[in-house]
Amino acid sequence: MNNTAIILAAGVGKRMQAGKNKQFIELQGKTVLERTLEVFAQNPLVEKLVLVVKAGEEEICRSLLRAETAAKTLIVTGGKERQDSVYNGLKAISWQCDYILVHDGARPLVTNEVIERTLIAAQEHGAAVCAVPVKDTIKQADESGQVITTLPRSSLWSVQTPQAFKADKLISAYEYAYQKGYYGTDDASLLEYNSQKVQIVMGDYENIKLTTPEDVELAMRILAKRPKGVIE
Repeated sequence: MNNTAIILAAGVGKRMQAGKNKQFIELQGKTVLERTLEVFAQNPLVEKLVLVVKAGEEEICRSLLRAETAAKTLIVTGGKERQDSVYNGLKAISWQCDYILVHDGARPLVTNEVIERTLIAAQEHGAAVCAVPVKDTIKQADESGQVITTLPRSSLWSVQTPQAFKADKLISAYEYAYQKGYYGTDDASLLEYNSQKVQIVMGDYENIKLTTPEDVELAMRILAKRPKGVIE
């Protein structure tokens, strides 16, 4: 199988309040983006990478690529919304590709185990997302804040990335969404909109997305307890 990973690094990240793209924040001597790319570049199941970056940051992102990573990475400029950025990445894939993984560049703590588990599930089911069971009680409320109902926690999952798909399924879902003017909250939602089934596989509670300064502090604590130089 020929597998390609689309890594999204084109967001603004206003909630981080870092004064720069959160992809360039350093975690123990490496930027967030470097750590994310390193995991996928070294995974034997991933042949090529498409790095989608913010307009004007192409060169700085290119400078972060190690030689072995650069050899298998294509840099593409992102779009207005996350969905537009993924679609730009999809359109840039000119090589034979069987399965496509989509991953947030701001999730630098993803492990090989999660990547491989998600990809294997996609090969079995056509589409898969990694997720973790929610720990809190979730209530649905109306616009005034009044509780409508308490949702059954046993059926609720907090979705992460990577999300993995048979290439033709993902491309057709994106094309259908644009035809209908539909924007989803993640890639799997586009397949759901197109009446496609998506399989959930177990993710990792440490596979956090860096959104606020508190997330960076947590990421540092997670890294501190991991063996140095080891990508799990």
